[in-house]
Amino acid sequence: MSFDSPVKEYPFTLHVPDADLDLLRRKLELAHLPDELQVRAESQWNYGVPLADVKRLVFRWKVGFDWRKFEAEINKLPMYTRDIFIDNFGSLNIHYVHRRSDVLDAIPLLFVHGWPGHFLEVRKLLPLLTEESVDHPSFHVVAVSLPGFAFSEAPTKPGFGAAQYAEVFNKLMISLGYEEYVYQGGDWGHVVLNLYGGRHVKAWHTNCPMTTPKLSTVLAHPSLIPRLFALPFDKDARDAIALTKKHFAVGCGYMIEQATRPQTLGYSLADSPVGLLAWIYEKLVTWSDEYPWTDDEVLEWVSIYWFSRAGPAASLRIYYEMSHGRTRDFFDGTQWIPIPTGVSYFPREIARLPKSWARFLGNVVYQGEHSQGGHFAAHEAPEKLAYDLRRMYGRDGPAFGVVPSRSGYMQR
Repeated sequence: MSFDSPVKEYPFTLHVPDADLDLLRRKLELAHLPDELQVRAESQWNYGVPLADVKRLVFRWKVGFDWRKFEAEINKLPMYTRDIFIDNFGSLNIHYVHRRSDVLDAIPLLFVHGWPGHFLEVRKLLPLLTEESVDHPSFHVVAVSLPGFAFSEAPTKPGFGAAQYAEVFNKLMISLGYEEYVYQGGDWGHVVLNLYGGRHVKAWHTNCPMTTPKLSTVLAHPSLIPRLFALPFDKDARDAIALTKKHFAVGCGYMIEQATRPQTLGYSLADSPVGLLAWIYEKLVTWSDEYPWTDDEVLEWVSIYWFSRAGPAASLRIYYEMSHGRTRDFFDGTQWIPIPTGVSYFPREIARLPKSWARFLGNVVYQGEHSQGGHFAAHEAPEKLAYDLRRMYGRDGPAFGVVPSRSGYMQR
C-alpha cells in the first residue's frame, strides 16, 4: 500500500465553548431520575447503577465540578491533530497525544484505547514510559483517539472496521517519522492490529488477551493442539472460562445493543448527560478492581464523551462495524501474528480466558501476571503495565531490539 506524504501537524488545545457548558448545566437541572427498588446494599448493583450514586454525581456535575480546571490539566498534554486519508473514506482529522522521550533512540510505541476508554488512559503511563534511564528502555509514546472518539473526526460512511482503524494508526505513525514501531492495546486496541504486523509493527503487547481458538490457526501451528486437549484437566482454565461465561451472561447487554442498534441508543446518550453518566459509570466501577474512583475523576472521564467532537453516539458504532451488526464474531478478522507478542494478566479483566489461549494470538514471548488491576489497567495500575513493557523490551527481554537501531536506553 502506498502512503501519502506527511500532512501538517497542528497543535491541539481543548476549549469547550461556554454555551456548551451552560447547556450541560441546564440539562442537569432538568434531569428526571427513575425510582429504585428497595434492596439490600450488597444487591444494589445487580440492577445497575444505584440511584444514590447517580444523584451524588449529578449534583457534583452541576455545582461542584470545575471543568475549566480539568481542561487546563488536559491541555498540559502534548496534543495534536493531523489529517489522515483513508482509502474509500476520504480524509479524517485525527487527534492524538505525542510525547517524545529525551532518549534519542527511544522505542516508538503506539497506545490504543477502547470503549468506554479514551486517550486520557495513557496519561499516567506517559512519565513512566518516557523516563530516561540506563536501567530500562524509554519510549516515544503516541496515544491516538479512535475515529469517532474524543476529538478525532468520525467517519460518516458505514463499513469503517478493523482494516480502516489499522490504516489510521499506521499512517499516523509513519507521518510522525516512525516507519517501524511497537504497539500496546487493550479492549478494541488489540482487535484491530493485524494488517501491519511485521512490516511496520515489530512487536505488540496487550492487557486484554481476547481470542478464540480457530481451526485454521491450529492446523497452521500443530504445537497448539495439546493445549486444547489439556483444557478439561486445567483448573485455572476451567475457572477462567466459567468467569467469562458469567460475564457474557449478565454483563454484555451493552455490547449487544451497541453492536445491533447503536443509533437507537445514541439518541439517549447524546441528549441526556445523566444517561451517558450512568451508562459509562457502570463500566468504570464493575470493570475495575475496586479502584477508588473519585467523583471528579469519573466526571472528567464522562465529560470527554459528552464534549467529544462527534458526540457520544459516534463511539458506539465500532461495535456494529466490527461485528457487521452481530452477524459475525468480533474476532473473525483477526489472525495469528508471528511478531513478538506480550500479554499482561490482571485479575479483574472483564473476560478471563485460559492463559494457554494467548498462544492463539501470536508468537507469545512475554507473559506478566499481577495480583491487582482490571480492564482499565493503564489507569488503574500504570506502574504494573509499564513494568511489563520495560521487561518485554529491555536488554534482557525477549523483544529487545525489535525496532532496528532503537534500543530505548540512554547512553551511560
